[in-house]
Amino acid sequence: MARLAVLGAGSWGTAFAQIAADAGNDVVIWGRDEFIVESITNEHVNPAFHPGLKLPTSVWASTNVATVLRGADIVVLAIPAQVLRSRLVEWREHIPPTAIVLSLIKGLELGTSLRMTEVVHEVTGIDPNRIGVLSGPNLAREIMQRQPAACVVAFSDPQYAAAVQQAMST
Repeated sequence: MARLAVLGAGSWGTAFAQIAADAGNDVVIWGRDEFIVESITNEHVNPAFHPGLKLPTSVWASTNVATVLRGADIVVLAIPAQVLRSRLVEWREHIPPTAIVLSLIKGLELGTSLRMTEVVHEVTGIDPNRIGVLSGPNLAREIMQRQPAACVVAFSDPQYAAAVQQAMST
């Protein structure tokens, strides 16, 4: 079992948190909207993105990023691409030094054309081998409905890909 910090309480972050919890992990979500955070923690529902679909009762959320990141083995980035850099400036001091960072973010940074993994490395100084991506033809709503899904996890160092794969296998 791993401790996962999912940074982003949107559609995809919430769906990923569900998969991680279903796999037996300790999962906490960071969100900026107090109403969504309280609903996830108290009612186990994200009313803005997945109304009526229940999250596992072990999933909780907070608006305090330091609390969410404390002790995280895997940090999952699930926020819009164009706010990643500014958020990482705020968050970098709280990311545990041995944490694996997994980006669910699609796209390139405007103005630099950097991939999200490159932005993470540039802003945080985290070893690029510990920064990876997850991608695939998945729809968050289908995942929340627990329909079958597959994706690809890619890291420069296969040991980190294997660690994420092991943590996420259901």
